[in-house]
Amino acid sequence: MKKMALWLLSLCFLAAGAVNAQENPVKWKFTVEPVNEQEAVLVFSATVTGGYHLYAQQQDPLGPLPTEFIFAENADYKLKGKAVESPAPVSEKDETFGVMVQFFKKDAQFRQTVRLNAAKDMEIKGTIDYQVCNDETCLPFNDIPFSFNVKAADLKKAGAPAAVAGQPEEEAIAEATPAAEPVAEAQAEPAVVATAEEPAAEQTGESLGGFILIAILAGLAAVFTPCVFPMIPMTVSFFIDSDASGKGGRGTGILKGAIFTGSITLIYTAIGAIVAATKSADFANVLSTHWIPNLIFFALFVVFAFSFFGLFEITLPTGLSNKMDAKADKGGYISAFFMAAVLAIVSFSCTGPFVAALLVEAAMGTSVLKPLLGMFFFGLAMGLPFFLLSLFPSMLEKLPRSGGWLNSVKVVFAFVLLAFGMKFLLNIDQVYELHLFTREVYLSIWIVLFTLMGFYLLGKIKFSHDSDVPHIGVFRLVLVVITFTFVVYLIPGLFGAPLKMVSALVPPMTVQQFDLSKASAAATVAMPGASAGEEQVLCGTPKYADKLTLPFGLKGYFDYEEGLACAKQQNKPVFIDFKGHSCANCKKMEMEVWTDARVQALLKKYVIVALYCDDRTALPENEWVTSVVDGNVKKTLGKRNADFEVTKFKTNTLPYYHLLDAEGEPIVATSYGYNSDVEAFIAYLQSGLDAFANR
Repeated sequence: MKKMALWLLSLCFLAAGAVNAQENPVKWKFTVEPVNEQEAVLVFSATVTGGYHLYAQQQDPLGPLPTEFIFAENADYKLKGKAVESPAPVSEKDETFGVMVQFFKKDAQFRQTVRLNAAKDMEIKGTIDYQVCNDETCLPFNDIPFSFNVKAADLKKAGAPAAVAGQPEEEAIAEATPAAEPVAEAQAEPAVVATAEEPAAEQTGESLGGFILIAILAGLAAVFTPCVFPMIPMTVSFFIDSDASGKGGRGTGILKGAIFTGSITLIYTAIGAIVAATKSADFANVLSTHWIPNLIFFALFVVFAFSFFGLFEITLPTGLSNKMDAKADKGGYISAFFMAAVLAIVSFSCTGPFVAALLVEAAMGTSVLKPLLGMFFFGLAMGLPFFLLSLFPSMLEKLPRSGGWLNSVKVVFAFVLLAFGMKFLLNIDQVYELHLFTREVYLSIWIVLFTLMGFYLLGKIKFSHDSDVPHIGVFRLVLVVITFTFVVYLIPGLFGAPLKMVSALVPPMTVQQFDLSKASAAATVAMPGASAGEEQVLCGTPKYADKLTLPFGLKGYFDYEEGLACAKQQNKPVFIDFKGHSCANCKKMEMEVWTDARVQALLKKYVIVALYCDDRTALPENEWVTSVVDGNVKKTLGKRNADFEVTKFKTNTLPYYHLLDAEGEPIVATSYGYNSDVEAFIAYLQSGLDAFANR
């Protein structure tokens, strides 16, 4: 957190023009390597001191500032591709930014090839933007000048036939001296945000660890479905039988088991590769906010759920499975692959929901690795039990027999699919402001679904394919207790309880119609005697107040300029809140932190400006904004707010909080993101009030 605070402190100084003589830990050396009369390589050599590291050119949009080379326009040359980095940058998950970052631990070199229109003397100029960090602080540097002196004589010499490979060449070296030049104010010199043309395979906006664990558990769960579990004895018997000639014995069976498991993994990984290949830069944002994919995902979950209930069966063409089965019967090691293909095909009606859920979750993220790794570990976990049984065939006798319990597994999954499929309808409802779901209605559906699931586990509800349940075992009883405990946990949410465990999956408190606590959502950790604070008085009816609200009865504005005007009139500081309708962390922050009465009391001392970055409200033409970042015209409220966050604060993270004065200048150097530490947030709000009072 300290690293994040110091990084944001540097950005604020940069925006205010306060960095006048900051020590630059990077020494740049600019060298020309002639190739021939038409080409040359411009070499940027960075020597990093002071324990800092330099970030690579390609970064996650939620991560640090990338290194960017901005060339002045010149008709004498043309850039050929992007600068090549060496050594390869280190890729690590950064807890501060919450994403994978790419950086150089020590020195780095960037080689930019340019195509020259003529072999003549010329000077190639430009600037560099970059950021460096160490364990204590982060420093951004913008508009660092560079200059390369390209000599015609060197170009001709390099292209001459008699030139000897590796012969030393004269180097044009210039030392950068950025510290003496003040940095222009952010408003006058808008930020340039680099966007990667091709996301690196290592780039990911989310932690892969939890997703991989879910994929493994899903693969193991798929084994215990009616489509897969009954095939275990037959498949393992195929492994432990000797080959067609009666030779091979157990070694052959183990090898076939390994090929079978590897084939299952390969088949599902191939499915993940198809999804990964179709992802684009804004793919995740479209999937999470647009109504068409969300409606398709909801329908997909409902179809699979009804299939699990026994309404119909989803199968792939029988001709395909018959062809694979015929090839598997021919024997040999290759038959193990076709056995895996047969299993994947005939088990589709049971494994399809697991695969669909994993792929939807992977596609919602920014990382192209998630579909690949998700399907790899799903297939591996699903195939691993078959391999283990080929090693220890005696374990077959200890497996439970197939029976009605397998159908019970499907039905339980059906209830879960219906509950979590509701999240896609909720995304549509929130982003498009349809107001179909109040919090009570949504929670009521969940309560009914999980109550029915509990009664089903008790044997009180039966479907067409279910067996009688004369008694329940210990494991089933544990599931019943867990299910009804979850139902009891959900019920207080109907009356305003925050339900912090599932706050990211249910509607926010702003759509709660009946709230017993009125102000603090019933669950508060306020100290004895704490007050919710004085009543807020606004300077007029806020724009967009007919469709946008703040939680817990707080009042504020949804337009930046309008909020600043009220802050100036009331002589109060501004609390700016960048958020989103579909932002899970925004809802978690409000339910885990804003529910505290002390937090609400402090927030009421600010003029709150909530800027939704995914709102689709169309703006009148006179309020359209042409972005200095990508040059596109922003025609909706959400796109304008998102562009404003990137331009002014050099970030697009959600949630993102900052404390400003009535002129829009920071009153504290640091910003605040998702951090559920209530005391830390209280200290942050109080620091802003103290700083404003001392101005």
